[in-house]
Amino acid sequence: MSMRGIDTEVRKIRRRVFAEVSNLAYDSENLKDDMEALPYKIVREEDSTDYAGIYRRRAIVRERMRLAMGLGLRPENEPVHLTQGLEESNIGEKYYEPPLMQVIPSACNACPENMYKVTDRCMGCTAHPCQEVCPRGAISMKDGKSFIDQEKCIKCGKCKSVCPYDAISHQVRPCSAACGVNAIKSDEKGRAYIDPEVCVSCGQCMVSCPFGAVADKSQIFQLIRALQTGKEIIAQVAPSFAGQFGPNVDGDKLKSALKQLGFSEVYETAIGADLGCMTEAEHYAHEVATGNQAFALTSCCPSWSVLAKKFFPETIDKISNALTPMVATARVIKQEHPDAMVVFIGPCASKKLEASRRTIRSDVDFVITFEELTGMFESRRILLEEIEAMDKLEGATGAGRGYGVAGGVASAIERCIHEYYPDVDVHIEHAEGLNDCKKMLMLAKAGKKNGCLIEGMACPGGCIAGAGTNVDLNVAAKALQGFVEEADKELPDFDTRQESMSDL
Repeated sequence: MSMRGIDTEVRKIRRRVFAEVSNLAYDSENLKDDMEALPYKIVREEDSTDYAGIYRRRAIVRERMRLAMGLGLRPENEPVHLTQGLEESNIGEKYYEPPLMQVIPSACNACPENMYKVTDRCMGCTAHPCQEVCPRGAISMKDGKSFIDQEKCIKCGKCKSVCPYDAISHQVRPCSAACGVNAIKSDEKGRAYIDPEVCVSCGQCMVSCPFGAVADKSQIFQLIRALQTGKEIIAQVAPSFAGQFGPNVDGDKLKSALKQLGFSEVYETAIGADLGCMTEAEHYAHEVATGNQAFALTSCCPSWSVLAKKFFPETIDKISNALTPMVATARVIKQEHPDAMVVFIGPCASKKLEASRRTIRSDVDFVITFEELTGMFESRRILLEEIEAMDKLEGATGAGRGYGVAGGVASAIERCIHEYYPDVDVHIEHAEGLNDCKKMLMLAKAGKKNGCLIEGMACPGGCIAGAGTNVDLNVAAKALQGFVEEADKELPDFDTRQESMSDL
């Protein structure tokens, strides 16, 4: 079951923290004192009679604040002040310090990792098929109901599959179930923690935890500090913004709202997607279709690329050398505005780590998500639905804009190949969600996908399902399709794009 698109209490708290941290950056004259007061402002005693719960929620908010300000979690067993490290973060330039995704221990419910449990729906039937199919004799009758001995249970699930009353529940950690790389481990108290050596920073654990125990670091505090310096700061917006800020907020309104926040200009990241799709089309036609290379992997999803590099190192040379849309667009911006700082605004947690790589630091200065940007808009009381659009967001084709949905990357490249290399036969595959991505890479490694162009998206549904999005997947998909159809051109012009790529 997915909680995406539901305005849960967890999402409200996250957004409130982003808005209040934005207020700190914009307005605070005594940062340390105001930071200390914030948990009491967000979690008020008059809102609940559960006093133990109030203290716990405040403790969680404190850690969320630190992460939202780019600071790390505090250790549980050492006296570290809430504002420790603040001065080093109270600047206009700060890169993420890994790990990006973290579990807040005080928020974790220590959910069962993997357990089959008999519920009160058990009727104590005479046939008791659950007992008959159990290969380890783990099920007995106790007080007229089935009972599973957890010491003997091997988690095969046969009992659940045969119960006529659906009385056996399979309990798993939501964060772990959402993680396709088994990065969620348990500490000595049974609470979850994320193994940074395995994690690919897709953030699906974060959006799946019903306790809000998983959070990532943010740069909104530093971005606002940079805006306050008066520097030229240019935003590039991922195409998956469509629908994220309300059904009537198009690219033109978003561009006008971003200029109200202080950005000097706004570009479409889909411009970089257009550049990349031409590069990958050319690579496929000249290398894969000719048999010089067995298969090709797209490069635009950082979590997919990291998955390949960590778990399938033999495929590294198959990952496209094309710049990701974020980096290609940033280079276009810095060619035209050499002294500007660039912020990527998108749906994705792992783009934060991509931007912090040493080779990309000079191109992308900040990465924030749609969710974090919503907090900034709320802080400044900017109502996007009511804004009168003063400018147009344009420059990309429908192909580049389509990168925001699963299958869109491969489709764009395929259409370019058909258009510019009509004699080349194209074989396209795409995988979405880390489990399917792993299966696809295993097949490719085994030689089952030779001659294919393979698109991988870590988030099921593509970028529109990224960890930093605001709305339901179906709503986002429909809005993005409308944005694609509004483009002036369907495909990038071959000669123009090739010349542009040679300049980057």
